Amino acid sequence: MATLHDAGNGKQVVYLKGAVEAILSRCAYEIDLLGKRQEIRPDHIMKQVEEIASRGLRVLAFASFHLDNRKTVIHHEDIKNGLTFLGLQGMIDPPREEAIRAVQACHAAGIRIKMITGDHVLTASAIAKQLGIKAYLRQEIQELKALTGKELESVRDEDLADVADQTSVFARVTPEQKLRLVKALQSLGYIVAMTGDGVNDAPALKQANIGVAMGQNGTEIAKEAADMILTDDNFASIEAAVEEGRGVFDNLRKFIIWTIPTNLGESLAVIVAIFAGLSLPILPVQLLWINMTTATCLGMMLAFEVREKDVMSRPPRDPKTPILTRGLVLRTLWVGTFLAAGLFGLFSYEQSLGASVAEARTVAVTVLVFGELFYLFNCRSLSRSMFSLGVFSNRWLFVGVFLMIVLQVLFIYAPWMNKAFQTEPISQAAWVRILLVCFVLYVLVEVEKWLIAKMKRP
Repeated sequence: MATLHDAGNGKQVVYLKGAVEAILSRCAYEIDLLGKRQEIRPDHIMKQVEEIASRGLRVLAFASFHLDNRKTVIHHEDIKNGLTFLGLQGMIDPPREEAIRAVQACHAAGIRIKMITGDHVLTASAIAKQLGIKAYLRQEIQELKALTGKELESVRDEDLADVADQTSVFARVTPEQKLRLVKALQSLGYIVAMTGDGVNDAPALKQANIGVAMGQNGTEIAKEAADMILTDDNFASIEAAVEEGRGVFDNLRKFIIWTIPTNLGESLAVIVAIFAGLSLPILPVQLLWINMTTATCLGMMLAFEVREKDVMSRPPRDPKTPILTRGLVLRTLWVGTFLAAGLFGLFSYEQSLGASVAEARTVAVTVLVFGELFYLFNCRSLSRSMFSLGVFSNRWLFVGVFLMIVLQVLFIYAPWMNKAFQTEPISQAAWVRILLVCFVLYVLVEVEKWLIAKMKRP
């Protein structure tokens, strides 16, 4: 950046500021303490730069030269050499407290952070240490390693991936080098999120799995190249987005784990009855009632489940990992089988006690509805008891449970519902048997979770 001032005698003085290396390479003189011009001493100046930069300050260099008054445009040739070095300026922009906390949270979540900056390498390293950025090598914390753009130029393509993996700070890098670094990390299987605000960041933002542009200070080109825009330009918002995303994924997974066994239980009961030549334990219209009410009143309430406390202390999930792991597939199979056996067993048992087919079917439907209700509390956490989350942390769930109970009571005892769905009122003894089956299901799932957690402990 340059500014012009009239120096008289047909001359004008041009003042420049910029990166130390760029300015010094064009300077032939410097101003001493007495204000006299002398031959420049680059080594002496660079020692001062390193001392300032090591404290985390961003360093700018200032220089000047004389230009003919008749010239109104400065060309690169005019500032190619012969400049007079004037001095250095150190500026500090201390890291925000929320950014430091966000970096710590990201490390705990298995997210590795790398700094790519145009600052001096010592400035970048000092700021990285202030932020708490760590270096990892084979999952072990190592001493923070920093490289400059010039050093990256000498790294061969086949070695770049390992260098990028082991280095946490990159200073004075070019747009092409940013792109190379993103590709190198992706070649190791990493999911790379890249932040940037300038035109020079656009290629790397486009290449990254998730390009994040700055909404306030970012250029339009950077925003167009990015996948998402950070409206407040705050790194802590990225950590918050990761946390929110993990919570949403968890709740989606819980809903899937909840709904598959219940549908499996319905299907198994109907299939067994058809192949055995027995009366259907549940009629099609009753299946419609179950699916319509439970999905709305019960399943949807899992969307409001609070994030679990360890959501940001888990390692990143491999994108190739299926939503249903082997353990969860086994759980869905045995829970679905248990529900089918429970409803079919009580359907047959009620008939053996002299109940009508309509009354037995009402019991079967109620077993399935309350089985889903009890299992819903199991699914509030897939690995821990709901008591670890706080029993009443999701109050919408209890609203849904209350509505479901009211609707099911109407389904059983309201005459107009009996007529519409071919049901009949059931006895108190039948209620005891229904709740007992559902409670056994709840206990079995909790025992399974406890056993799995115990086996995973070192």
